[in-house]
Amino acid sequence: MIQLETQILIQAPVDQVWKVLTDLEAYQEWNPFIIKIEGKAQKDTYLKNTLQFTPQKQQVFSPIVLDAIPNQLFRWRGKLFIKGLFDGEHYFQLVPIDATQTKLIHGEKFTGLLVKPLMRSIREQTLHNFEAMNEALKARVESLYVTNE
Repeated sequence: MIQLETQILIQAPVDQVWKVLTDLEAYQEWNPFIIKIEGKAQKDTYLKNTLQFTPQKQQVFSPIVLDAIPNQLFRWRGKLFIKGLFDGEHYFQLVPIDATQTKLIHGEKFTGLLVKPLMRSIREQTLHNFEAMNEALKARVESLYVTNE
């Protein structure tokens, strides 16, 4: 298994981050990595995710949602072609820091026969894409969240 993980601090309450993260229809408006998701953030449902790996390369996956625990965890599992070849468990964990700050932990656990050879070629780009999505999510949430101070 190989795990890639990123983190970012978002200046908004956890429920506001969750609201944007699970508004799947709006991904095409702000997300540079997962440019489109069809489906619902609901356990045991399938999604159709369109990922923009590089400016020239898109990939479509149909993962199953493993968890959609409000304000805590959104997680799905997908595979490349057949199970056991190159599988990924993608996750977004939300950790409230205080009433107005949330830490996003965004990562993926990769397993399967092709993990080591494929990771050599996609590791850096994948981390870059996770970080780009994190920054875009932060910007989106913070632009929508207005404090009452």
